[in-house]
Amino acid sequence: MSATMKGRVNFGIVCLALMIYVLCSPFLKVCYAEKSEMSVEPSKLLVFWTSGDREVFLKTVYILTYYSQERGWWNEVRFLIWGPSSKLLSEDTEIQQLVEKLRGVGVELIACKACSDMYGVSEKLQSLGINVYYVGNHLTDMLKSGWVTLTF
Repeated sequence: MSATMKGRVNFGIVCLALMIYVLCSPFLKVCYAEKSEMSVEPSKLLVFWTSGDREVFLKTVYILTYYSQERGWWNEVRFLIWGPSSKLLSEDTEIQQLVEKLRGVGVELIACKACSDMYGVSEKLQSLGINVYYVGNHLTDMLKSGWVTLTF
């Protein structure tokens, strides 16, 4: 192969490489951006308590929520009472005392007003110092903004 021919082949390879880079660079930037966003450590935890099962609260929900806040595993911990859990909380004094301990370590306590109204316990939950309101928009915002959500 002549020197002129080798020069043309090398020029062709360089042009091909440059063309591939130009065509693929937007894709590479998107992939890198997605990886960068995923590498950010989540800092907010939403514990979504829906179960009316007392044992679920005592043996898992309470322990995880309490230590998540008390030990600083998360920057912010919110506790959402939804559905049958609102009824259980309104009736069980031991659970009420434990929920008060959650507040004591800084967990934000929220209850769905629509749910608690269905069970007729909104006033009781408010008397326990729980923020009771329609949470649909608030929940949607938390989910869209990267809150890690655990549901029990």
